[in-house]
Amino acid sequence: MENHQQQKQATPITYLKPSKGWLSIDFKELWRYRELTYFLTWRDIKVRYKQAVLGIAWALLQPVLTVLIFTVVFGILLDTPSQGLPYPLFAISALLPWQLFANALQRSSISLVGNANLITKIYFPRLAIPLSAVMAALVDFGVSFFVLIGMMVYYRFIPGWNMLWLPVIILFALLTALAVGLWLSAINVQYRDVQHMVPFIVQVWMYASPIVYPIEIIPEGIWRTLYGLNPMVGVIQSYRWALLGGDQPDATMLISIVVVLVLLVSGVYYFRRMEKTFADIV
Repeated sequence: MENHQQQKQATPITYLKPSKGWLSIDFKELWRYRELTYFLTWRDIKVRYKQAVLGIAWALLQPVLTVLIFTVVFGILLDTPSQGLPYPLFAISALLPWQLFANALQRSSISLVGNANLITKIYFPRLAIPLSAVMAALVDFGVSFFVLIGMMVYYRFIPGWNMLWLPVIILFALLTALAVGLWLSAINVQYRDVQHMVPFIVQVWMYASPIVYPIEIIPEGIWRTLYGLNPMVGVIQSYRWALLGGDQPDATMLISIVVVLVLLVSGVYYFRRMEKTFADIV
């Protein structure tokens, strides 16, 4: 009896209290739950390819078919300028970071609703859910990157030392997707219309980014500045420069960085503020 009471007294008690205000981001707690984030990421990857006939080959077919269509329509029929590069290589150098962003954004925007059962049963930092959804998009990107390598070999194009910036640029693309995904995922818990709007937003956003056309066709000055408010302009411009060289990213890159930082900080704070109501509403 005494041993039972001693064990009962030695058992730590954890009290869960709702956070107060906006400034309550516990990154140490998020790090303690890193294994859960890894598990959620791996689960999303397995679910995506489970019972798929072609499996991970979809990650290869999607950029190949998209570049083929872009080349015929924009490269041949419309004769769109491509900065002196073969149009297929020009297109895929922008398409890969865009698909990374688009896949990560679409997954993260519906991640909370898709994990409703988990949210209502146990406690863990909810930031782990959209974060794992963004990280899962790296698998498709890694596979489709071999298509780009194949095209560079075919056109005998050798990248320079600029390619050392690729990890930073890829991280920037993921942060962009996470920044927007935090906003959309939190809003989607209350208003399910968001998950139906995201595919349309992604489609319009693609043509508002320099994927099928070079940024040089945008007039300099106020128009180029406004264009830089699209954070994917900086991502695509820098990714293309890192792989294919050419002119260095201009001031639009700085504008894109500022926009992403504002979206990310405000998105995290809004997410944490709405986190109190997720289990009740979802």
